[in-house]
Amino acid sequence: MTLPVGCAAPPGGLDLDTLPDAVAARATVVQGTVTAYGEPLARAYVRLVDPDGEFVAEMPTGPDGGFRFFAAPGPWELRVLAPGRPVRSHPVELELGARETLSLAV
Repeated sequence: MTLPVGCAAPPGGLDLDTLPDAVAARATVVQGTVTAYGEPLARAYVRLVDPDGEFVAEMPTGPDGGFRFFAAPGPWELRVLAPGRPVRSHPVELELGARETLSLAV
């Protein structure tokens, strides 16, 4: 899969296994899979939005529909953008050191 010009995020996000143990132990992570009709959706983008509605980050889903963000603890919103589908919003509350795993349907 080729990334659009200017997009630096790897599809699906960084692999947790590549992080040093000390970093991984403290990381607050929200990750998951985007699906459509029960199947992984590889051609989507997931946006991380702060409590004020401000854009923070965006990444393309991987071939398995996967995504991963490292974020500060607190309330966040995930917005899924997929071709031909309305934008879907999913609120999430993250705790320090948590690994929140979600399945987001569009």
